[in-house]
Amino acid sequence: MAKKRVVAATINGKQVEYLCEPRQTLLEVLRDNLDMTGTKEGCANGNCGACTVLLDGRPVVSCLVLAMEAEGASIETIEGVAKCGSLDPIQSAFLEGAALQCGICTPGFIMSTKALLDENPNPTEQEARFYLAGNLCRCTGYDKIVRAVLDSAQRRLAAQAEVKS
Repeated sequence: MAKKRVVAATINGKQVEYLCEPRQTLLEVLRDNLDMTGTKEGCANGNCGACTVLLDGRPVVSCLVLAMEAEGASIETIEGVAKCGSLDPIQSAFLEGAALQCGICTPGFIMSTKALLDENPNPTEQEARFYLAGNLCRCTGYDKIVRAVLDSAQRRLAAQAEVKS
């Protein structure tokens, strides 16, 4: 058995050190070692997007990232999206727009949406659909999800305009 290693990373804004084996995925460490079970395992082979987290601001499927690769990185999981006890506009839009059913894919969609809106604050429907192509949902169909993405973009833009005024 390979020797375990200590990895230091920033997870949801907090400095964290965790012990992992070289073969362990970031998904396994988040769920099993750090008790961050919001990130879901859907397929374990990178095809469904359910385990999407942001690694240095970019969406990655955590089932394909070795935990050791996160050394020195900044990781954001679904647990870090809501701030000060309030849902993020993305989460509110998904909830209010019924863009979820079983919930397995929802954290991955929310993390991918966050990455999209951080990169492109006002995407078109086509841009949203293209950006979310790596996330699969077997329950809702995609229309409600895409509407929630576009709604959350407008909510974020309105909140930013309110802060500026």
